[in-house]
Amino acid sequence: MLEARILLVEDDAVIADLLRRNLHARGHEVSVAGDAQNALAYLQATPFDLIILDINLPDLTGWEVLRTALQQGWLLPQEIDGDDLKLPVVVLSAVRISPRRLAEFRPLAYLPKPFPMEAILRLATEAAGRRSGEAMCHPEEAVDTEHPQPDEEELHA
Repeated sequence: MLEARILLVEDDAVIADLLRRNLHARGHEVSVAGDAQNALAYLQATPFDLIILDINLPDLTGWEVLRTALQQGWLLPQEIDGDDLKLPVVVLSAVRISPRRLAEFRPLAYLPKPFPMEAILRLATEAAGRRSGEAMCHPEEAVDTEHPQPDEEELHA
């Protein structure tokens, strides 16, 4: 079985444990960060095949984590869908994410909470396949762009 190196950034301990156990059971190597500062420390020190990132973190937003990681060169867009460069990031959020924010960061997928576990497991398997050079399925199925609504940052601006 192919293994992906995954950084899971989630402050909800129950969700983090559930995701970690499911991913680990399928042979993936999972590092867990409960806040943005720990996530940035992991990103600085270790390359990951996939980042599963909650947007609402206790210290910074997931968007700030992505912005910092991109500026520092710790995270680079990848050719994931033909010529389409995307970040190897799955964005998780309990609030709707605006299409503008998705266009700005170009994540691999956006999964609103609650999300199907199968979607996360499929994206992890695809990340392992990319690591080994195998062909992958198109992950856009998981992105919800049907109902554009402002994200939480826009609501509180």
